[in-house]
Amino acid sequence: MGTNTGNRIHSRLRERAVGPACAVLALCVVSAGLLAGPSAGWRAVLPMMVAVLGALAAASLHTRDRVVPATAVVVAVGSALGTLFGDPPALEEATGVATLVEIAGLLLLVCLVARYAGARQAVVLCTVLGVLASTALLRLQVPPTALEAAAQSAFFALGAIAAAATGGGLRTLETRRIRAVHEARRSQRLQLAADLHDFVAHDVSGIVVLAQAAQVIGADRPEQVLPLLQQIEASGRQALGSMDRTVHMLRSSDGTTPAGRGATDEAQPVAYGLEDIEDVVDRFRASGRADVRLDLDRTPEHVGRVPREVASTAHRVVVEALTNVRRHAGTTPWVTVSVAPGPEHREAVLAVSVTNGSPSISEAGGGHFGDRGRHGASGLEGLAERVRALGGTLESGAHGEHGWRVTAILPLG
Repeated sequence: MGTNTGNRIHSRLRERAVGPACAVLALCVVSAGLLAGPSAGWRAVLPMMVAVLGALAAASLHTRDRVVPATAVVVAVGSALGTLFGDPPALEEATGVATLVEIAGLLLLVCLVARYAGARQAVVLCTVLGVLASTALLRLQVPPTALEAAAQSAFFALGAIAAAATGGGLRTLETRRIRAVHEARRSQRLQLAADLHDFVAHDVSGIVVLAQAAQVIGADRPEQVLPLLQQIEASGRQALGSMDRTVHMLRSSDGTTPAGRGATDEAQPVAYGLEDIEDVVDRFRASGRADVRLDLDRTPEHVGRVPREVASTAHRVVVEALTNVRRHAGTTPWVTVSVAPGPEHREAVLAVSVTNGSPSISEAGGGHFGDRGRHGASGLEGLAERVRALGGTLESGAHGEHGWRVTAILPLG
């Protein structure tokens, strides 16, 4: 955040400095042209002044629409008239200097046109300006043979090609920068969507379950509605906290540590980890009737050996799996959550599995976890990409007769 702000400030300072600098240079060019006119010849000095002033105008006003193409057309007309109707050198040295300055102005304008004009306009205008710059010296003296004239023009055409390549390269860099910014914003939006799905959807689904339970028992056992409402309130607060935490993580530099001036651990919490899995399981157990068992080593030694990114992914796997259990198998009699090292692998890994038994009744609106038209399947697909990015694997499938299991293997290296 601070780097982007600094870049914008520097960019504004440069833009504000370019205008006054170009104005001062334009004043100097006009003064020098008026002084050199009697000795170098006005038909040589006027095209030179038009070319340089046009380049300075394009440099300072390039942000305005059509300024650069219009300026290039005016300069091209002035240089062409100077080549076609110019007089023989009044004073060869002074006229030559004026012509060289005009060529420099034309080359600068070629660079600006290639950088700021539209693609089609840039091709045409750069070609015309390049031809005029490469043939401007023919005003001073025409070589004795056509071959020598062509060789001289080709040599100066290299300068026009270099100027166009420079402007085109700057245009390419700017295009890549804008594309990178768009990709970064798109990535941030996708990350926000994934975080909201993983965390907030879990709490919202719990609220739905509790609200349905309150409707069922409200008529016969009204004394039990108040505790359910309290649980709904607690789940709602948890959902709001998850949203706040997600926004804080997106504001941080890498999603795991706070960033920005004045950021503290209390103001911006770090990403979820293994220590948060127990809270997820407890809230899932409180909002249903299933027998939920958790196998997790919560000792500081074990938690400290698991990298933060791996721990955060393990937490996401548990949240997503329990959310799908609540959606598709809310009447399951038991759920087992296991987060433990995988000794059967050669390398150190963390094995995360969530298993549920078969639902006791057919659920309305339910479905199979493998149904790709369901939100649960899309959530697992996105989670599988994150697991693969860490070098791990994510599998889900039937377990037992009608149960389901989600298993993730996360390398610790």
